[in-house]
Amino acid sequence: MEKKLNLFLSYYNTLIIMKKITLLVFLFTASFSIEAQSYIGFLTDNYSGVHGIISNPANIADSRFKTDINLAGASAFGSNDYYGINIIDATKDGYSFDSEAKTNEKSDNNAVINVDVLGPSFMFNLSKNSSLAVFTRARSFVNVNKINGSSIESIDDDTSDDYSFDEGEFNIIGHAWAEVGITYARVILNKNQHFLKGGVSLKYLKGLGSAYTLGENVKLNYDADGTNLGGGETTGSITTSGNLTYARFTDFDNDDYDYDLPDANGFGGDLGFVYEWRPNYEEYETDNASLNNYKHKNKYKLKIGLSLTDVGFINYRDGVKEAYNIAFTELNEDEFDGADDVGDFLNTFYTQTNADSGYKIDLPSALHLNVDWNLNNKVYLNFNTDFSLMSRDRITANRIANTASLTPRYERKWFSFYLPLSVIENNGFRMGAGLRAGPLYLGSGSVISAFASDNNREADVYAGLKIPIYQNVFKDKDGDGIIDKLDDCPKEQGPVENNGCPWDDADEDGILDKDDDCPEAAGPEENKGCPWGDKDEDGIIDKLDACPEEAGPIDNKGCPWRDNDGDGVLDKDDDCIDEVGTVANNGCPEAVIQKLQKDLNDYAKVILFDYGTSSISKQSNQVLSDIILVLKAFPNAKFVIEGHTDSIGSYELNKKLSDARANSVKDFLVKNGIDATRLSAIGYGERRPIATNMYKAGRAQNRRVEINLAK
Repeated sequence: MEKKLNLFLSYYNTLIIMKKITLLVFLFTASFSIEAQSYIGFLTDNYSGVHGIISNPANIADSRFKTDINLAGASAFGSNDYYGINIIDATKDGYSFDSEAKTNEKSDNNAVINVDVLGPSFMFNLSKNSSLAVFTRARSFVNVNKINGSSIESIDDDTSDDYSFDEGEFNIIGHAWAEVGITYARVILNKNQHFLKGGVSLKYLKGLGSAYTLGENVKLNYDADGTNLGGGETTGSITTSGNLTYARFTDFDNDDYDYDLPDANGFGGDLGFVYEWRPNYEEYETDNASLNNYKHKNKYKLKIGLSLTDVGFINYRDGVKEAYNIAFTELNEDEFDGADDVGDFLNTFYTQTNADSGYKIDLPSALHLNVDWNLNNKVYLNFNTDFSLMSRDRITANRIANTASLTPRYERKWFSFYLPLSVIENNGFRMGAGLRAGPLYLGSGSVISAFASDNNREADVYAGLKIPIYQNVFKDKDGDGIIDKLDDCPKEQGPVENNGCPWDDADEDGILDKDDDCPEAAGPEENKGCPWGDKDEDGIIDKLDACPEEAGPIDNKGCPWRDNDGDGVLDKDDDCIDEVGTVANNGCPEAVIQKLQKDLNDYAKVILFDYGTSSISKQSNQVLSDIILVLKAFPNAKFVIEGHTDSIGSYELNKKLSDARANSVKDFLVKNGIDATRLSAIGYGERRPIATNMYKAGRAQNRRVEINLAK
């Protein structure tokens, strides 16, 4: 591991500065470096696996992978805002970078390089709701800020070997470090449409090397023939002024690269959350292990991620930080070239104003917002922003470039394709392409715009190999959520409690067997699918039988008729249920019957009719009402209403009139609530006188209606 880190550090030193070059070359060749982010396009993929922790540690929870193992991957991105080229032309013979490259001179040109190597790393699921990742990573940044473009132009001027420049404040920082980290992520909320997961990464940081410089009011004039060496020979002279701060790790100025790793380490962390809106959540809900868990599917319509990354610093305890006043007139170029290293040169020719040991380099802290819209489970549209939390003026901090990207994406299990469209801070629009094919991933965030532009100032590429182990895709032919190998009816939908089979209705009563208490016998729903019984076998089903344990007739709701007084007359037929009577008297004793008959006769004598008609006189209404109360008191008794006349008039007329009067009384009683079946009416005319018709008083008694108990 140490040897690999040393090789990485060697690459880093070569990239930032070559040994035995002048301080000026170091300052300005860095302006040709590039600026960009890591793995653009690939990190939007739901199948990015362990790479997801780079942008948001919460990504690995509820992953499409059981396990994802990254073997090796690297991303190198960037651009500068001074030089622009046509890449196709640059590949042709005879291309002159100095004359054909386009320049964009500003008072504060900027650049940065970002190399990100993800070493052996893996992620796996701890449980249904939590995941863990362990990762190794090596990273390198160079940030060049606020370089005056006219200074670069002066150096590039081929018409003269002389040059000069005037800088205000500028700063340059280069840093390489390694990370070993662990990420834990879990589901925080999974309720109906709402799904939330969070994650955190903790990282041990090992500094591999660093250097930075800060210039204030730096001016330089180079005269190619300014120093006369005698004998007709000259050399260049350099005149400088201003203040310079130069910090580096201890071995930075060594001539060889066989050095020990610096005494530099620290800790860092990332924190992130991801919210998913799942309007079709019911399709994926299950608490039963035998059901399809749908871990292989993206279940969201909209996903929003927010994360904070690279919080921390590395402490270079054995680092050196020195400040100089670089005022010097006509420095001999040969003396400059003869310096052993940059530090030696500065201390030999300039005035040191301050010196400290140890310094800290801040990580490139950034805030990330990611919004992913699932269009149709194959095509997605992603919007991502990366915002640096580090100011350009913070000379001990690396920083990313602020970026906004819109990425259409085609995504499947074994293949994804990305088309990122990005706007980069200080560098404008770029368009790239990338893909993932099983274990291979590669792409670029600017490859399309780079080849299409005559003023391309951007370049980036990433590639790598991994071992993806995807979540199982269980077969479920009938789509009932129960995987076929556990489904007793794999071709018919059914609930889990019936092992995936539809419920039968064996007795065909319309009630499924699961809800039927009598699945083999048809019955109504209100009796839970069971037929109604008839325990007393009286022909009345128990639900309608008021006495299901005793046989009884239907007109008594299945209960047997009672004989309360025990006189042999059932209560239903007994007009005197509390007194012993005879059948002939409807259960009443003879005395009651006699009183009943007397009361009726007394009432009947005062039923009056209009003369010569069957119309009842209104003054008889009260009498008839009293008769009705008597009749209702004996509900089982039947009565005969008899009509009688005197002998005045013809026999036939009297017979007809008596019959009409008897029926007139009957009609009145029926109309007022007496059952017609209990009443009969008959007219006897003049045949049954109770007094002589020879006198007026006798004839008045004979004109009567009698109500008698039927025998």
